Amino acid sequence: MNSTPPLGPPHNENFPPGELHHEAPGVEFMVEDAPDFELSDAESLLEWIERVAKVHEHRIVQLTYIFCSDDYLHRLNVEYLAHDTLTDVITFDNSDDADILEGDIFISIERVRDNAQDLGIPFRDELHRVMIHGVLHLLGYHDKDLLSQTAMRAKEDYCLALRSF
Repeated sequence: MNSTPPLGPPHNENFPPGELHHEAPGVEFMVEDAPDFELSDAESLLEWIERVAKVHEHRIVQLTYIFCSDDYLHRLNVEYLAHDTLTDVITFDNSDDADILEGDIFISIERVRDNAQDLGIPFRDELHRVMIHGVLHLLGYHDKDLLSQTAMRAKEDYCLALRSF
């Protein structure tokens, strides 16, 4: 289940930042409560995410990825969305303008690993799909019903094809 509430917890107030893996103007990759996770290809990921934003005619102002555990994301899901379920990604849109990307994308590394195993695909590919899924929510795409889920999956595939690594 993936949700996009209008506003959520700023990553630097209610949830103190964890180990910072990489930061570039406008994009941060952080880890909270997932000690075994290491992000590879940070520079390539930044270029890819910026390419996706540009293709969709958006500018990244501040985009923070927080890679975390199931428990950590479950607490957010219950507290901010009143959903007592596990999920792979929750996106909080913090922008006031339609043409900018500003938000926090929380990703459960445990869910991504389980999903990758269930789908028989590499962890890296599933991680990238979930990362861009969060961006697509910030771009205004939804996945509440079967039709929008199908459109979201096609858009994910399109964005994944934009990777050059």
